[in-house]
Amino acid sequence: MDPPTEIEDPRAAANGDNNHVSKKLKLSFITEPEIRQEFAHHKLGIARINNGSFGSCPASIIAAQKRWQLRFLQQPDDFFFNHLQRQILHSRTIVKDLINADHVDEVSIVDNATTAAAIVLQHVGWAFADGRFQKGDAVVMLHCAFQAVKKSIEAYVTRAGGSVIVVHLPFPVKSNEEIIAEFRKGLARGKANGKKVRLAIIDHITSMPCVVIPARELVKICREEGVERVFVDAAHAIGSIHVDVKEIGADFYVSNLHKWFFCPPSVAFLYCRKSPLSPDLHHPVVSHEYGNGLAIESAWIGTRDYSSQLVVPDVLEFINRFEGGLEGIQNRNHDAVVEMGEMLAKAWGTNLGSPPEMCPSMVMIGLPSRLGVLSDDDALKLRTHLRDHFGLEVPIHFQMPRDGEIRAADGDGCITGYARISHQVYNTLDDYVRLKDAVSQLLSDGVVCKMLRRE
Repeated sequence: MDPPTEIEDPRAAANGDNNHVSKKLKLSFITEPEIRQEFAHHKLGIARINNGSFGSCPASIIAAQKRWQLRFLQQPDDFFFNHLQRQILHSRTIVKDLINADHVDEVSIVDNATTAAAIVLQHVGWAFADGRFQKGDAVVMLHCAFQAVKKSIEAYVTRAGGSVIVVHLPFPVKSNEEIIAEFRKGLARGKANGKKVRLAIIDHITSMPCVVIPARELVKICREEGVERVFVDAAHAIGSIHVDVKEIGADFYVSNLHKWFFCPPSVAFLYCRKSPLSPDLHHPVVSHEYGNGLAIESAWIGTRDYSSQLVVPDVLEFINRFEGGLEGIQNRNHDAVVEMGEMLAKAWGTNLGSPPEMCPSMVMIGLPSRLGVLSDDDALKLRTHLRDHFGLEVPIHFQMPRDGEIRAADGDGCITGYARISHQVYNTLDDYVRLKDAVSQLLSDGVVCKMLRRE
């Protein structure tokens, strides 16, 4: 292998050096055969065009994780007292620099975005329970928020007396202005009758359907409208789109590191902008570190496997083997997924669910109306059929048109089914051609969703 381009030395933390840009080695860019080898553990014969759901982890990172696991098992006491916290701090420092946070204390490493949502909503729920927020004051959220976030609102906020305002976003969507207009209406509903909006929850990238939300603009509107706190749920963001938490301006920002950043599952960062409220944020799993700040609390929640949190330096090394590093990967994935989406839409006589500039490393493509995706159950049956009979991993979304919305249509009727495709560095053209051909075969065979059975 040729000498590599610049990447950090991942052993810096073990040597007490937390400056991950200090000592660099020279490496060449990763080659296509090397990429294939890094993901050779993927099951043969399966077209994985669903990186968005669970992410992907290269073989070199799996090996690094196993080394950390073995290091703990070999001598747990030494690992706990002399290495664990320092390495987590190193990972947090890398994340701080990647997202342009002011201070490492603003960055906590947690299991996933679901855990981060619990931290933030527990904090808001306590404010309602303690009387700092008035009963009936509102939390505003998007209708396509992740289900775990909705359940956390139910568990922590509504039971403590908070109300919930749901903002319905149009889909298919043509512009940021459509989203901004609906969000303003939601804030107005939350402030009706003298009530206050105590928290706004904004997705940076919605999951199903997937759309890049103008988070910075919505946060700015929240500030203008007196919203007390803003939480950006960006589960899909880091590794897929540019993230600058100071530019976005939210109080809380979470993104998974195992979706688009190549970490093994599961690990995420939670950014909490420094404020007088910071000491009131606590991890829902209470350990002996309670009261030492959220980042320290999160770094020890009892004996468990912390290895996915420790490989962040190794992941950055892997990413920097690609031309342009993280930004280069993001740009190439975006361009490729848009190209593949447009190819599928042309073949099926449909359209993308949003313009290319509102797509991350995922794209929604309308499915031919003749497939008859008429319910969430139909979408699940079609997804299962594509997996079991065509070796395709691709989520299917059912979109019920709302009254007054302009309905997307093809030559045969209203489009209510969408495929969500992802593109990651391991994907090839053949993965998407297989999806195109599978749908074409279903149409040729006269298959509709009501004919499918769950298997």
